[in-house]
Amino acid sequence: MERIKPYVKEIEEALAAIQLPAAPKKLYEPLLYMFDLGGKRIRPALVLLGAELFGRQDRSDVMPLALAIELFHNFTLIHDDIMDNAPLRRGKETVYKKWNTNVGILSGDVLLVKAYQMISRCSESILAEVLAVFNAVAVEVCEGQQLDMDFESLDFISKQEYIDMIRLKTSVLLGCALKMGAICAGANATNQQAIYEYGVNLGIAFQLQDDILDVYGDENRVGKQIGGDILENKKTILLVTLMERLGEKDRGELKITLHRNYDREQDKIQQVMALYREHNVLEEATKLKEYYSNKAFKILESLPVDEGKKVLLNGLSHALLNRLS
Repeated sequence: MERIKPYVKEIEEALAAIQLPAAPKKLYEPLLYMFDLGGKRIRPALVLLGAELFGRQDRSDVMPLALAIELFHNFTLIHDDIMDNAPLRRGKETVYKKWNTNVGILSGDVLLVKAYQMISRCSESILAEVLAVFNAVAVEVCEGQQLDMDFESLDFISKQEYIDMIRLKTSVLLGCALKMGAICAGANATNQQAIYEYGVNLGIAFQLQDDILDVYGDENRVGKQIGGDILENKKTILLVTLMERLGEKDRGELKITLHRNYDREQDKIQQVMALYREHNVLEEATKLKEYYSNKAFKILESLPVDEGKKVLLNGLSHALLNRLS
């Protein structure tokens, strides 16, 4: 992650330079609040890295697209927090909690419009192409969020259904970021699709690592309570793997375990983790993460570009997939 710090710094400076009106205060203040919450800025960095991979250093079209991806990502976070009733984001109050739901909806809407304004700054020669890619992915992200909400009311989903959901909700945006960078650099359609698929597979592996860290990470490194997903009965790769491994009768018992009232939160976490151990769930989830990460690395390896240009992207990918927080 150290090696992309210059890219993150560039992105932070470009975000800070975005001019927002002073009024209405309640509409624009939440946007600045979201920018100040920070984040890894992985998605906009991937736009820059995607362009550089195919030989474009000039930022004239690339930076507006990087900002568009980051603005869109923040729009989804604000609205997701409302739908999930999430009180905190990166350890601070979510926008709708700090202001109210209506402000959250409107400020999210403005971020989406601002993302399109950024895209409109692109050269006419690539505008239609990047818009088509962005629009398709924006719809897919919404589809993924709907599937995620649908899963909340289901007692059982398969691993494949879960992978399909995280592909839409999380992964396609990483693929989109890289592909938009590649378009800026004039990469051909085959290479554009390859770098997109690389990003999607990387994104799936990234989300699976997130699921694993929630239960098996170091609380001090992760920065949140370990086992939070278990307490919320959230469908994760760990839980759906366990579900697949249990028979119908045992799934019924699992449902009772998940919905029982516990004197201590830790008791529930320990009970579910015991089931994970009994059924080798961590090993299976780790294998699946490695399957998608290896798929991503093979695609990157096969790209017909200078090997030196792959080093930074390769390093970032390894850092993301082996992170402890």
